Amino acid sequence: MRELRLLGLGPDAGLDQSPWIPNGQTGVMALLRPLLLDVVPTIQQTAALALGRLANYNDDLAEAVVKGDILPQLVYSLAEQNRFYKKAAAFVLRAVGKHSPQLAQAIVDCGALDTLVICLEDFDPGVKEAAAWALGYIARHNAELSQAVVDAGAVPLLVLCIQEPEIALKRIAVSALSDIAKHSPELAQTVVDAGVIAHLAQMILNPDAKLKRQVLSALSQIAKHSVDLAEMVVEAEIFPVVLTCLKDKDEYVKKNASTLIREIAKHTPELSQLIVNAGGVAAVIDCIGSCKGNIRLPGIMLLGYVAAHSENLAMAVIISKGVPQLSLCLSEEPEDHIKAAAAWALGHIGRHTPEHARAVAVTNTLPVLLSLYMSTESSEDLQVKSKKAIKNILQKCTYLPALEPFLYDAPPNILKHVVGQFSKVLPHDSKARRLFVTSGGLKKVQEIKAEPGSLLQEYINSINNCYPEEIVRYYSPGYSETLLQRVDSYQPLTN
Repeated sequence: MRELRLLGLGPDAGLDQSPWIPNGQTGVMALLRPLLLDVVPTIQQTAALALGRLANYNDDLAEAVVKGDILPQLVYSLAEQNRFYKKAAAFVLRAVGKHSPQLAQAIVDCGALDTLVICLEDFDPGVKEAAAWALGYIARHNAELSQAVVDAGAVPLLVLCIQEPEIALKRIAVSALSDIAKHSPELAQTVVDAGVIAHLAQMILNPDAKLKRQVLSALSQIAKHSVDLAEMVVEAEIFPVVLTCLKDKDEYVKKNASTLIREIAKHTPELSQLIVNAGGVAAVIDCIGSCKGNIRLPGIMLLGYVAAHSENLAMAVIISKGVPQLSLCLSEEPEDHIKAAAAWALGHIGRHTPEHARAVAVTNTLPVLLSLYMSTESSEDLQVKSKKAIKNILQKCTYLPALEPFLYDAPPNILKHVVGQFSKVLPHDSKARRLFVTSGGLKKVQEIKAEPGSLLQEYINSINNCYPEEIVRYYSPGYSETLLQRVDSYQPLTN
């Protein structure tokens, strides 16, 4: 015991406190292993705690625990010893398994899952919690490990754990179920078949913020996989209850609520319409306005998914004042991936009709998108999404005041779309034709160098055909020189 305390590994040390690591790691493992078999239970327990804290520190130490052939002894003792030892042993398994799929697989290979599942039925809530935590850390790595946890019979017992009164146990059990469900539709269906959705839906308004985070996350991990699973989550009557979480004082409750709504909305227009009807879009827009950074991201993506489904749903986003909020995110967020999401969402809103495109254009969003596309500091993803958004909006935009600045600033690949829109609008709008001349637009079009026979040249010809030939000549480059030459060669009439 004295030696363990000198290492900072005594029973009075917390489970997750980082130990002082001596150079002789393997020597420490060799010292601790026989202590797991000591006749004094407190020494066994403290040795297990020490191993757990070492393994928790980094993956090298966790690997040393595996190579030291310590896991079989822990698993054997886990079924036999008192609750204090069980908690410590489960902590070691969690600490080893959290680092990598390979280390988690080592725990599975030594037969730990069956014993951990038995611990889920223990009388002591702390033992259940420690076992659930270890199982969750194993399941989170990949579908194969998650399936191994399912095959060991963990899911029904984890569902029972979330019905226990202890908040800490609820949190860990919900988290473990979330980690199982996230990998595939089949695994999510297994969790759903155990009756978890109804229990999760009842916990959405639990006053504990950390539990709410886990509940919303678990529902998201179920809903994301398929239309059927998303509909099962909706049928548990989570709306409009879940919308109250968008106003929660905990930022991560807000984020996870937005994520859940996003994962439902992305599947079908019908599910998006249900969210609109419940007031979900307006609530998410308010939420985006009340937070910053990554907390905003799922809400921004939700608006893009909803708008992508149909004209009517995109108009619902516009009516709820989603465009100014997205434009604000585009301008003020420092992170490129958030700007890229906002650009993507704006592109989906503006791509439907001239009315949709105008709603985006009047917020002065197009110049911001252009500057992000052309900036060498923008990430590749931001450039790609900005370009696509500009193209989507321009191809529907007939609001010429928003288009005209692009005649001067846009690169050739964007310019052709701008000139194309002028060629569609000007033949049918006499007022716009006059304004195009007085604002200098017609003059600028004459200065564009287009390949003969190209689409851009066709657009320019269509614009020129809207005006008398002498007007087009007047605004063509070099025309003033031609006039001056005529002045030079002109012989005045004399009486």
